[in-house]
Amino acid sequence: MPLGKSIALWFSLLGFFAAPLLRAASADEIWWKHAVIYEIYPRSFQDSNGDGVGDLNGITQRLDYLKDLGIDAIWIAPLYPSPQVDFGYDISDYQAVDPQYGTMADFDRLLAEAQKRNIRIIMDAVMNHTSDKHPWFIESAASRTNPKADWYVWRDGKGPGQPPNNWLSTFGHSAWQFDPKRDQYYYHYFYIQQPDLNWRNPQVEKAMFDMLRFWLDKGVAGFRLDAVPTLFEDPSLKDEKVLPGKNKFGDPNEETKLQDNLPEVHGVIQRMRTMIDGYPNNRVLIGETYLPNVEELDKWYGGAKHDELQLPMDMMVGFEDKLNAAEFRRRINDAETKLHGSQPLFVFDNHDNPRTAYRYGDGEHNKAIDQMLATVLFTTRSTAMMYYGDEIEMPTTIPARKEDVKDPIGVTGWPAEKGRDGERTPMQWNSSTAAGFSTNPHTWLPVAPDYKQVNVEAESHDPASMLSWYKKLIALRRDDPAIHDGDMKMLETGNQRIVAWSRKASNGETVVVACNFSPDEQTVSLGKSRAKTLAASGEATPAGIDLNAVKLAPFGSLVAEVQ
Repeated sequence: MPLGKSIALWFSLLGFFAAPLLRAASADEIWWKHAVIYEIYPRSFQDSNGDGVGDLNGITQRLDYLKDLGIDAIWIAPLYPSPQVDFGYDISDYQAVDPQYGTMADFDRLLAEAQKRNIRIIMDAVMNHTSDKHPWFIESAASRTNPKADWYVWRDGKGPGQPPNNWLSTFGHSAWQFDPKRDQYYYHYFYIQQPDLNWRNPQVEKAMFDMLRFWLDKGVAGFRLDAVPTLFEDPSLKDEKVLPGKNKFGDPNEETKLQDNLPEVHGVIQRMRTMIDGYPNNRVLIGETYLPNVEELDKWYGGAKHDELQLPMDMMVGFEDKLNAAEFRRRINDAETKLHGSQPLFVFDNHDNPRTAYRYGDGEHNKAIDQMLATVLFTTRSTAMMYYGDEIEMPTTIPARKEDVKDPIGVTGWPAEKGRDGERTPMQWNSSTAAGFSTNPHTWLPVAPDYKQVNVEAESHDPASMLSWYKKLIALRRDDPAIHDGDMKMLETGNQRIVAWSRKASNGETVVVACNFSPDEQTVSLGKSRAKTLAASGEATPAGIDLNAVKLAPFGSLVAEVQ
């Protein structure tokens, strides 16, 4: 055989045998598997122009801080043009930037500067509904015969002044709104000003997929899909079952089985996954999936086929809201053993829920509890999603009076429902005017009153601060082979006060993690070896410890490398 053909054959055979190895390595290094994703509420992160509202240039201004923290990607809550009824989740144009946040040129600059720092941008895709000011809805509402007449969910009432059925909006009162132009009701699972799109119309799916392609072509890393289980509603329009009692808005207490998590949504997600997989660099689909159990969560991955979302949010761990060691252990282990090997995504905080200290704190050990929950978030095998300000233990500041509430949920549901303003206050950067968030003291929401003590600048100089704890854990997650990529096994599975696990790297390195879920000091046995302390919260822990008798302070955490 000529030399040239021999060389060609050799490289061909090399490629044949190497291809599976290369694919395996590539799969193992998919960026989102090990990522720390940082949610930014754009109104509240950094104001660059002094109008009291955060903006895109403000985010760009703080990219070096995020890189130093160790962030891999930022998810930005909606930045599109909007009447701001729901502060951006009522979108009037999916392919532009709201002027209060900047321009498309500002977005392009943010994307470019983030890429320089190896930080990816994830967009918020609101696909269940639009604003009632979106041109699509304006056209749809104009008549029953226009080209977009069937782009939304329209129905005749049962009779004069009677909606089609008893369905309720998740934000209070009837889910149907009468429109006199069409002499029909339109459906809105959320606010009246957020009419639901009709996903049974193929033109709607095409338009929304085109929107996703617009941002993917710009170079975004993927999407967080807002309220995605609600895309479909039962076409029979049967009444929901009424349960005993009233809800927080004073409405009848009803099931939502005909409005939420219908099976048709999975076909949409499968087609969306096929589309996004056609782009390079491992683009990702993240789902806002509040689901009742791990079996339902597994369906959103596509089960054994793995052909739907890469990262549906697991809210069952971080929103348990009770420090129950057995329940935390069970839910973490479910994510390890009941998802067909899919990558878990744990979430403890976001823009819709009070922060962890408010939900889990006991008033005495709040900092230790927050440190312990951060340990769960960053040292388990899950992808980690955090919310701006978690790293400095920002508070949840609930408005004291109804007249101070900005969130329409709070306006509608006061006083049983006080809204979501408390977890959306401006980021606390330093002790200057408006906590360094803005040069304008009149910010869109008031800065939390503790900002002179709780801020990035102050905590940067304190090795015992929450910020230092976050940096330490995120660095371990990135640099330690066992925590970065190791297998996970639960330990002490019968302990009612301790949640513990091991992480074992492919090179044999093993790290053990233990969290004390009680207000009392605990001693636990994690093996018969010695270990090197990598991180410990609570009272000072020696650099070298005996794993047979590990002492944990009240709500204390330990991360240690087995020697």
